[in-house]
Amino acid sequence: MSLSDLPTLNAALNATSAVLLALGWTAIRRGRRELHRRCMLGALTASALFLTSYLVYHAQVGSVRFTGQGWVRIVYFAILLSHTVLAVVIAPFVVVTVARALRANFEAHRRLARLTLPLWAWVSVTGVVVYWMLYRR
Repeated sequence: MSLSDLPTLNAALNATSAVLLALGWTAIRRGRRELHRRCMLGALTASALFLTSYLVYHAQVGSVRFTGQGWVRIVYFAILLSHTVLAVVIAPFVVVTVARALRANFEAHRRLARLTLPLWAWVSVTGVVVYWMLYRR
């Protein structure tokens, strides 16, 4: 795998995280706790691998400029801004939410997960959107 493959890998990891989050949410709604646990730990793993790959790529390449013009530029930067801000904000929430579940503090886990899950899903999905807009337009 070359350095130029990392953006595609990053998008795939974000997509994987988004799918696992949706599957985990569905599993817990159906009372399937073990499947929920596996999906959420898988989403956490995919997100951690994404972050590692992202940092390696950008440490080598630096910032990649968006070249689109007109309304698409405004849309891109609006999505990028929400993605970036929420990615920073959500990281500690994910850690605390997962830690509460692993400690079997399910009531506290449930309360925080109601906020964490949709924000984490947004970050994962918009990560894929940013990739498509930046590298595949």
